[in-house]
Amino acid sequence: MVATRKMRPRRADLTELDSHFQVLAMTVSRRDFLAASAIAGSAVTSLAAGTLGAGAFAWADDAVKPEDKVDTKTIGKTPHTKFAVNLEMWFGKLPFLDRIRAAAALGFPAFEFWPHEGKDIPAIARLSKELGIAVAQFTAWGFRPGLNETKNHEAFVKAVEKGCEVAKALDCKLMCVVAGDDVPGLTQEQMHQNTIAGLKLGAPIAEKNGVTLILEPMNIRVDHKGHCLYGSAPTMKICDAVGSKAVKINWDLYHMHITEGDLCGHLREGFKAGHIGYLQLADHPGRNEPGTGEIHYNRVLKEAYDLGYRGYVGLELSPKTTELAAAIACAKADVW
Repeated sequence: MVATRKMRPRRADLTELDSHFQVLAMTVSRRDFLAASAIAGSAVTSLAAGTLGAGAFAWADDAVKPEDKVDTKTIGKTPHTKFAVNLEMWFGKLPFLDRIRAAAALGFPAFEFWPHEGKDIPAIARLSKELGIAVAQFTAWGFRPGLNETKNHEAFVKAVEKGCEVAKALDCKLMCVVAGDDVPGLTQEQMHQNTIAGLKLGAPIAEKNGVTLILEPMNIRVDHKGHCLYGSAPTMKICDAVGSKAVKINWDLYHMHITEGDLCGHLREGFKAGHIGYLQLADHPGRNEPGTGEIHYNRVLKEAYDLGYRGYVGLELSPKTTELAAAIACAKADVW
């Protein structure tokens, strides 16, 4: 663990970022964004031809403050935190491959997504390699059927096997899994024990393929009433019981804040135990970008960085106004 020195973050001003985040003497406009998108390899043709449609970017110039005059293609190139855009919640009006192009055009180093089923994995692999943007993680097992029922474990094993094939194709090392919603007739402890049993079956497969399964706890108060797993303590207990280096936690700071608070304190506990496999964020209330709610993400991200976290941080949030404004807000959260 790296010792943390208390520091009050300076004003989140874009001009304080390092040379990777240049401030230009121009106001960001639709034309600037489309021009910056030209860095996105094969996106050049489609953007120039207007096939994406300007409206598809949910653009609104008045959502960007005049002082936030930036080179759009460097917004995501933050000095400390490596952000991964969630393509299920960003650029929703675009076809999936164009969402990758849009994320790359804003300079983000990575992206994440939910189920791989129904997606053109070879095309995603080719495009991400072409644009130099990584796949941080994707979902290999969702809410239903539940991992917390033993009758679903055979299907879970097959899902892990298939997920590892997808991960290899995408050069991705993390796959998210979910415990499941409440099962009538089972106690929470029984559901957790079933989750442990299922993960013990999937862990050797993940280990063999160099992949880590990241188990995500939810929150009960806002988004996921009726789920079986909330908070860091029971999730770490599950990881301890599984006892595999290939099973860690998808530590979603949004869910953790709502469930238990004390984000920095619990982060320290999670890092000390060696259970944090991935971080995600969103502000609360609203599940939007940093600065729209009550969470002091400059402080929280600095804590994670000081603790030694160098993995991607998933932006599993809904941009409140525009993707550009949300990207700028995320970059500001990396200032300290």
